[in-house]
Amino acid sequence: MLNLYNWSWLLLSCNLLLLPTSTWAETDTLYKSLPSLREQARIRDTWLKERLSRIPSLLKKYGVDAWLMSQREHAEDTIWWSIKNATDYDAHRRTVLLFHTNESTLEGKPNPIKWVDNTGQVWPELLQVLEDFDPRRIAINVDQNIAFSGGLHVGEHNVIAKELGQQWIQRMVNVPLLGNEYVTTKLDTQLKYYRDMQDIVWLMMEEGFSHRNILPGVTTTEDLSWWFREKMLILNVTTWNHPRISVLTEESFPGWTGTEDVIQEGDLLHIDWGITAMGMNTDTQHMAYVLRAGETDAPVSLIQGLKKANRMQDIHLETMRAGMTGNEVLEKCLAQMKIEGIEGQIYSHPIGDWGHDAGAVIGFTNLPEHVPVLGELIILPDTYYSIELYAYHFVPERNETIRFRIEENAYWDKDTERWKFVKGRQEKLYLIHKPRETPVLEVQSEFAVSL
Repeated sequence: MLNLYNWSWLLLSCNLLLLPTSTWAETDTLYKSLPSLREQARIRDTWLKERLSRIPSLLKKYGVDAWLMSQREHAEDTIWWSIKNATDYDAHRRTVLLFHTNESTLEGKPNPIKWVDNTGQVWPELLQVLEDFDPRRIAINVDQNIAFSGGLHVGEHNVIAKELGQQWIQRMVNVPLLGNEYVTTKLDTQLKYYRDMQDIVWLMMEEGFSHRNILPGVTTTEDLSWWFREKMLILNVTTWNHPRISVLTEESFPGWTGTEDVIQEGDLLHIDWGITAMGMNTDTQHMAYVLRAGETDAPVSLIQGLKKANRMQDIHLETMRAGMTGNEVLEKCLAQMKIEGIEGQIYSHPIGDWGHDAGAVIGFTNLPEHVPVLGELIILPDTYYSIELYAYHFVPERNETIRFRIEENAYWDKDTERWKFVKGRQEKLYLIHKPRETPVLEVQSEFAVSL
């Protein structure tokens, strides 16, 4: 007689036989294999060493002699996450860092000079270093507008003022572009791995938006979102935002949480998401179409809508140059769109250490023509950008004007001194055919219920 345990294994065996061969044999073997976590840590620490070595020249560029950071565990400065070792997480105790220009009495000293302390001993030692070094201008992260330059907590600032005294507080200055440039600047050696991450992202979308995972009339957008989350765990990557999957309609924007719909034939689907690996982040938006019975391609109007958004990408990359402000790029792009009769919106941002990284932004969804402060920053070379936008396009089959929302990551190409897409861009909608068998999502859920 079979008990519940034996029935469970029998059911699992039957379900495995129902799974499409491609799901188990083909798709997983096609994914790029990132280095082991141990090797990733070694690579990341090599990158970190090179990035930190550039700080003395950055200090000189911005006219400061030192850069002081102080933080406590669970209350880290924003910059901490870009200066820590790969195996560090929260800061320990109170962690104080003093970056310097490698000149005068500090030449040959560690850079940064680092204290990890919970006894207060750091302050007399820091005072002695400052007295010996005698820096005239000391940068601290107290900017009110830029997160990457405003990470010094009020409590830590108060302690610094108390322990170091007015003499040194008077020499401390806000230099917002210092942290901004440090975080946003990327290394040539990072690009290979960033491209590998893009390969993973694209293949996940190809697999997710397919008959292997979607059964029209049954599968929901939330089912698919959680499939992406589970798949990321299998591939040993994580994310900085929950995959937001929507059925696109005239009303579905901005889509911060996706929609909660049962996916039907004829739906235009959209995903907005990114993965995190090797200390870097991606951010991508693609679209898919669920074929109706008898269809072999998406309706012409949907194809045209995507092409219009592609043209906006062309305009964006043709316009964007290092040295321009984000608002200058935005203004020129909007002017060219008007000439070509394209209506839409651009809201691009730097990407890298963070999903929304340090640097100049080019529009916001709620600030479509001019962005104060962040839009006035200068676009720097050697950065990654997420080219994020939508084009309005009328779809006669639905009598709706839909936002065709796409997003791709771009890198600075030194040879051409322009930004290029890391992987490419979506120029064709993913087409979801009627499944020939029960999709993986449904087989897994059936097994779970049976147990």
